[in-house]
Amino acid sequence: MLFGFIDRVTAASPLKAALDQSVERSRSIADRVSKASVQNGAGFTLDANGKPTAANANPVNVEDEMVALADEQLRFLATSRLLEKTYASLRGAIKGSAV
Repeated sequence: MLFGFIDRVTAASPLKAALDQSVERSRSIADRVSKASVQNGAGFTLDANGKPTAANANPVNVEDEMVALADEQLRFLATSRLLEKTYASLRGAIKGSAV
């Protein structure tokens, strides 16, 4: 097997890296939304006196975060389709058929 062959003839590695970055951004957005939905960044924790912790000093705008999540989902879908087409064209080139 030729090592690095796919990297030399396709853009698969940058596309896979973009998918990984998209997943991380989606997770961070989901984390911010989940923390905003429980009204404080610590969730259901109590302070040392047994009282609920104070509200988060930086409130999260859930609408903006949901828009960012929708945008990230579209980017992920587009990137995954590009990666799928890249693999299909490489598969076709190896088999000798026109794509």
